[in-house]
Amino acid sequence: MATTAHPYWPRSLTLPGYVASARPGWQSAGAVAAGGAGLLALGWAMGGATRSPARRLAQGWFLLCAGIHGVLEGWFSLRHRDLPAATGLLADVWKEYAKADSRYMTSDDFTVAMETVTAWAWGPLSFLTFLAFLRQHPARYILQLLVSLGQLYGDVLYFATEAQAGWSHSDPQPFYFWGYFVGLNGLWVLVPGLLLADACRHLARAQCAFDRPPHKAR
Repeated sequence: MATTAHPYWPRSLTLPGYVASARPGWQSAGAVAAGGAGLLALGWAMGGATRSPARRLAQGWFLLCAGIHGVLEGWFSLRHRDLPAATGLLADVWKEYAKADSRYMTSDDFTVAMETVTAWAWGPLSFLTFLAFLRQHPARYILQLLVSLGQLYGDVLYFATEAQAGWSHSDPQPFYFWGYFVGLNGLWVLVPGLLLADACRHLARAQCAFDRPPHKAR
C-alpha cells in the first residue's frame, strides 16, 4: 500500500491521513515569533520603570511562557492524535516544528505526557508568577523557583529521551536540528536555570534575615 509523502524523519515513518501544511514554514515560525515578541514586550512594559531591566525581562519571560505553554502546548495536549490530518495555524506550527522532532506527529507517550504537564501546570503557574511579580506578592520567588525547576526538569528529560533514541527524529539539516531542536529548547534550559538560581538567592537571603536573632533593647 502506498504511503503519503511527508517531510519528517525517520523517512520510514508512516503517518496515515497526513495533510501537508497550508502555509510555508517561515510563516508559521514567524507567527509564533511575532506573538512571543509581543508577550515579552507587554510583560516588559507592565513591569514598571522603577524595576531593574533584568526583573522586567523576567516578567516578560513568564508572560511569554504562559502564552507558549497555554496556547501552543495546550492545543497539542488536546489535539495531538489529530495533528497529522489537522489544518489551521496551530496545526501548521506543530507540523513545522515536527521537522525537528517527529515524535509530535506520532503521539509519542513521553512527548504527550510532558506537553500536557507543561500546558496545564507550568502554563497557569507562569501567569500566576507574572501576576505575583506585578503585585509584589510574598510568594513570587517561590513561584519562580517552582516554575523554573519544572521547566528545567522537563527540558532535560526531553533532550535525554531523544538522545537515548539516537537523535533519530530530527531532519539532519542544521536549521532544524540546531535552530529548532537545540536552539529553541535550549532557551528553556538556560533561562529557567538562571531564574532558579535567582530565586534560590532571594529565598536564602530572606531565610537568613528571618533566622537572625532580634536586637535586644538596651
